[in-house]
Amino acid sequence: SELQIGDKAPAFSAPDDSGAKLSLKDFKGEKFVLYFYPKDDTPGCTKEACTFTENISAFNKLGVKVVGSYILILPIFFSHAL
Repeated sequence: SELQIGDKAPAFSAPDDSGAKLSLKDFKGEKFVLYFYPKDDTPGCTKEACTFTENISAFNKLGVKVVGSYILILPIFFSHAL
């Protein structure tokens, strides 16, 4: 089923950009935005990432971390969900 606003995110683990394992539990008790982009090094990806980067101070003031992920990693993210 599709996630709705306010739903708890399913558990996930995936490699970060340095290859280290990143899991939902790493953010336990923290507010964060997890956004997905369609393809690396494309105008849409760059625009979306730049929008988050340009507004990072506002997220920081709210205590919200920002995490981006390439959409093709979704099977890895959700292969261990539920």
